[in-house]
Amino acid sequence: MNRVIGITSTIPSEVIYAAGYKLCDLNNLYIKSRLPMDYYEKAEIAGFPGTYCGWIKGLYSAALDNDIRTVIAVTEGDCSNTHALMELYTYENVNTIPFAYPFIHDREHISFEISSLMKRFNVVKVDLDIVREKFYKIRQLLHKFDENTYSESKISGKENHIWLISSSDFNGNPDKFYTNLKTRINEIDKKTSIYNDYIRLGYAGVPPIFTDFYETVENLGGHIVFNELQRQFAMPSYQKDIVSQYLDYTYPYSIFLRIEDIKTEIKKRKIKGLIHYVQSFCYRTLEDVILRKELNIPILTIEGDKPEKTGVRTRIRIEAFIEMLRKL
Repeated sequence: MNRVIGITSTIPSEVIYAAGYKLCDLNNLYIKSRLPMDYYEKAEIAGFPGTYCGWIKGLYSAALDNDIRTVIAVTEGDCSNTHALMELYTYENVNTIPFAYPFIHDREHISFEISSLMKRFNVVKVDLDIVREKFYKIRQLLHKFDENTYSESKISGKENHIWLISSSDFNGNPDKFYTNLKTRINEIDKKTSIYNDYIRLGYAGVPPIFTDFYETVENLGGHIVFNELQRQFAMPSYQKDIVSQYLDYTYPYSIFLRIEDIKTEIKKRKIKGLIHYVQSFCYRTLEDVILRKELNIPILTIEGDKPEKTGVRTRIRIEAFIEMLRKL
């Protein structure tokens, strides 16, 4: 029996691991693959239109190519294309399970969704609490790692991004993830600061589809000390119960919750400028309008489509943005 369950976005992973399954974030499986463009092109060969989200294309192909037979799809609070993706999975004999972060941000609605997921996987509260406590120790280390990125300037924006984004599924092995992270933190503690002369930048929006984005920013003199949504995947605040934890998770709810979090981190991390990434053909692009009106900080908005290297035009815009910030 295949014990691996794919996910299209962060879900209450504690439930699935308490049920004895392993999680696989299809986004990470896609973008971390040796040739992510192959997944993208396979989706287009299957009939996906060119004017369609590059992440959805990758999710579709990654699940089929890796024989993921069950997928938990976030139908509300993530991507508006997920409903159609579920239909395609069903057509390909992939079992799909919906999970929704309700638009109404209240305890009752998210409690219902988590309870329904627990019933589906026959998970009781006592087993859930054991896993949640275990994950809390991992998240504590992730918070220390993230803090080190901006307080000690020893960690690159890319490594910060990779560790935080991997907390959506803990790479399918929470115990190994914890051990490797602890070892890495011990290594970093012995290093000296290396980014003191770099411009401190924040990153907002869904993770970039560009395969060399963080290297590009760093080569141009920028140090990303805040990865907004990646940090949210790691659950940055400890809550007394799982419902409160996922109610406090900002990404799937209102843009205004995200903005309050971004404002706090800009001040705490002494960020000089913000890069807002938007994915081509994504409804979240419109959120850029609100971000620019609500955040009192220079913002560079960049757009990506395919899993390829950062284009020359985008690179020039990032370079000009960093040089502008140096003069402020």
